[in-house]
Amino acid sequence: METTHIQSRATGKRHRLLAMLFITVVITYLDRSNLSIAATAIAQDLQLDPAQMGLVFSAFGWSYALLQIPGGMLVDRTRPRLLLALVIGLWSLATILQGFASAFAVLLSLRVLLGALEAPAYPTLNRVVTTWFPDNERARAIASYTSGQYVGLAFLTPALVLTQQHFGWQGVFFLTGAVGVLWGLVWYASYREPSEATDINEAELETIRAGGGLVDLGRSDESSGSAKPRRTRYGAADWRAVLGNRKLWGVYIGQIAVTSTLWFFLTWFPTYLVKYRHMDFLKAGFMAAVPFLAAFVGILASGLLSDWMIRRGVSVTVARKAPIVTGLLLSTAIVGANYVETPAMVILFMAIAFFGSGFSSITWVLVSSMAKKELLGLTGGMFNLMGNLSSICVPVVIGFIVRNNDFKPALVFMSAVGVVGALSYLFLVGKIERIR
Repeated sequence: METTHIQSRATGKRHRLLAMLFITVVITYLDRSNLSIAATAIAQDLQLDPAQMGLVFSAFGWSYALLQIPGGMLVDRTRPRLLLALVIGLWSLATILQGFASAFAVLLSLRVLLGALEAPAYPTLNRVVTTWFPDNERARAIASYTSGQYVGLAFLTPALVLTQQHFGWQGVFFLTGAVGVLWGLVWYASYREPSEATDINEAELETIRAGGGLVDLGRSDESSGSAKPRRTRYGAADWRAVLGNRKLWGVYIGQIAVTSTLWFFLTWFPTYLVKYRHMDFLKAGFMAAVPFLAAFVGILASGLLSDWMIRRGVSVTVARKAPIVTGLLLSTAIVGANYVETPAMVILFMAIAFFGSGFSSITWVLVSSMAKKELLGLTGGMFNLMGNLSSICVPVVIGFIVRNNDFKPALVFMSAVGVVGALSYLFLVGKIERIR
C-alpha cells in the first residue's frame, strides 16, 4: 500500500533538469560576452579603432542570426542530447582559438564561427522546456534558465576581469572555452528525453502531458524503428505559418527590442564605463556586475509574476504580455545616464534599464505557446533570427555613433528601440494562442 502511494506521487525530474539548462545558458553567454571583458586590451594590442571593434562585436551576430533557420531545422530533426553536446563542444573550441588571434581578420572570423556554432542552442533549449514542462510552469522554467545569461555574468564578470589581470586577455578565452568543452561532455552523459528518462515516473509524465507539455515529441516511431523525430521536411504551409502571421511578426519585432538592450550590455557596456566614464578597469569590472544582477532579479520576477497571474485566472494574453511591455518601457531608462555624472548614478540608470530588459525576457514562452506543435524548432529559429538582428546592428551602430567620442546619442538610440518594442506588443500582438 505504501509503495503504491509513493509511485503515485509525481517525481520532480523536470525541476532538477532546470539546473542543467541554467548552466548551459551561463556558458553560452560567457562565450558571447567574454570579448566585452577583453575588448579594451584587445583594441590596444591589435590597434583597433571603435568602428573596427563594433564590427568585431557584431561578427557573432552575422552567422548566429542568419543560421537560426537552419539551426531550428536541426532542432526539429535531431535529438537535443546529441545536438547540444556537439555544438557546445565545437563553439567552446572556437572560443579557445580566439585566445590565439593576432589580427583583426582572424578575430573577426572566429567570432563569425562562434555565432554559427551557437545558432541551434536556444531553439534546442526551448524544445527541451516545451517537452518537459506544462503550460502553467513554462514561464518560470524559461525565466529560470534564461536568468543564467544575467546571473552568470554578474558573478563571473569580476572573475574574468581578475583572470585578465593575471593571465592577459588571452586567458579569458582559454578559461571560458575549457569550461564549455567539459560541459558538453556532461550534457551528453546526463540528458534524456522525458519518455526515455529513468528517474521519472508515470505520474510526472502525466502531469506534464495533461498541462500541455509535449512529452512524446521525441519518442521514436515504433512502426519504423526510427530514432529520429518525425519532422523531416517543410512545405509552403509551414513557412506561411512562420512568416505570414501578424501576431508572430509583432513578437519578432518586439524581440529585436528586447535583445538590443542585452547586446549593448554584452558588448559596449564595459568599454563605456572605462573609456567614456573614465572608471579604472577593476572598478568598472565590479560595477558592471550590478546591472546584470538587476536583470537577473527582473527575469525571475517576471516569470513568477506571469505564472502567478495564470494561476489566478488572468488571461494568458495579459499574463504573458504585461511583463514584456513593462520591461521594454523600463529599458528606456538607459537614456537617464546621459544626465548624471557620478558613477553610482550612471550604474543606477543602467541597472533600471537592464532590470527592464530582464523583466521582458520571458518572450520564449510565446514561442512555446503560439508555435504549431510540429514547428517548434522552425518557429524558434525564426524568432531567434529576428531577435538577434540586434546582435548585428546594435554593436555596429553604436561603434559608428561614438566615433566622435560622444556616447550620449548611442544611449538615445537604445532608449528609442525600447519604445518601438513596446508599441509592437501593444498594437501587433493580439491574443496569445497556438497557431493552428
